[in-house]
Amino acid sequence: MSIFHLAYNVDDLEAARKFYGEILGCRVARSSDSWIDFDFFGHQISLHLGTPFVTAKTGRVGEHLVPMPHLGVILPQDDWATLAERFHEAGVEFEIPPTTRFKGEPGEQSTMFFYDPAGNPIEIKGFSDMSGVFAT
Repeated sequence: MSIFHLAYNVDDLEAARKFYGEILGCRVARSSDSWIDFDFFGHQISLHLGTPFVTAKTGRVGEHLVPMPHLGVILPQDDWATLAERFHEAGVEFEIPPTTRFKGEPGEQSTMFFYDPAGNPIEIKGFSDMSGVFAT
């Protein structure tokens, strides 16, 4: 099994700790005065204090322009639905609210886009059939 590692900047470590830890439900791992590691759904992200990367809505997917670059994770559909409900209850503002795209086609998926407190875009996808992740 491989685990990816991604490090990127946030401008407020305590806001990141609250958002990733409490809202997203990611376990906090090691940290220092300038960075925090999180268990991001089984993968490691390291959030470092600094200037977040510039993003723009340039990625055309279906009918949407999505923010690029962005980070994401793919979950089983039931886990995705539970997370979407938690986000609604927490008042998360969505760039693209929870929706299903490619309905009835190979790769049918649920998706939602939102930003962390530093403006980093995140996409969470849900698949009823995980074998459809790489469907053509």
